[in-house]
Amino acid sequence: MHSERDPQAGSPRHLRCAVSPGETWFRWFPGEEVSSGQLFGAEPSSVLSGWELDQVSVEEACEGKFLDLRKSLFLLTTAEAPILAKGQALLRWHQTSRFCSATGQLTHRNQAGSQRACSSNGIIYYPKMSPVVIVLVSDGRRCLLGRQPAFPLGMYSALAGFCDMGESLEEALCREVAEEVGLELQSITYSSSQHWPFPHSSLMLGCHATVSPAHTQLQVDHAELENARWFSLEEITSALKLQTPPQRGDSPALWLPPKQAVAHRLITEWTKQQLLKDTDQNQRPGSC
Repeated sequence: MHSERDPQAGSPRHLRCAVSPGETWFRWFPGEEVSSGQLFGAEPSSVLSGWELDQVSVEEACEGKFLDLRKSLFLLTTAEAPILAKGQALLRWHQTSRFCSATGQLTHRNQAGSQRACSSNGIIYYPKMSPVVIVLVSDGRRCLLGRQPAFPLGMYSALAGFCDMGESLEEALCREVAEEVGLELQSITYSSSQHWPFPHSSLMLGCHATVSPAHTQLQVDHAELENARWFSLEEITSALKLQTPPQRGDSPALWLPPKQAVAHRLITEWTKQQLLKDTDQNQRPGSC
């Protein structure tokens, strides 16, 4: 949560919430005195207890507004975003793991919030993450991006889907791409991973993949995607230059995921590879 300006000091303010046994409090800190590590509180219990605060009361008292979690990722730094994602994932896990699956008895979390234990038999439960594959497909000249109905206006992203039980990373990638756009992958290269709190706690496994330039006709599964299409290097580089999300009434040709998302990283890596390829070709003897 944030408020634009301190009415007395005229400088940005940040709200820090903290919880002590039997007591809830919050106060404003001048922006210059608050580091990114303090915004979420020094202890994990501060993050977890923050869920219990009444939204309307806090907004009225602090003259600010809570932001939608997805939208906030456009505003946070790469250091702040993982803190927010972890807090969201832990909160949701604690909400949905209140009872032991073996006994039906209540479970209780430890002080750090990293596990829960059954009050009857002591079975310990740990937070779970579901593996999700996310892939940027290229035909050598263009990259393939898809759009879901829930995406913000104009946004396209890399294709993604949950891994089925028993699947390898490669099998999941091939299946998802075949199901969503009807393409057959030729090669797969692993890039990087990222924790993602939507819709629940997921481990995003980012990869690059290629398809044959002769087989690029898309068969979009509209039950999965609103649309999917190939984008040129010029379109991608133009989209990467955009600094602010589109507003209502705007109609951007292409808006990419925030810099904190692994999809943005994949798109940036592909763009750099294409630019290097173009540079190498231009430097070859006989090129114009």
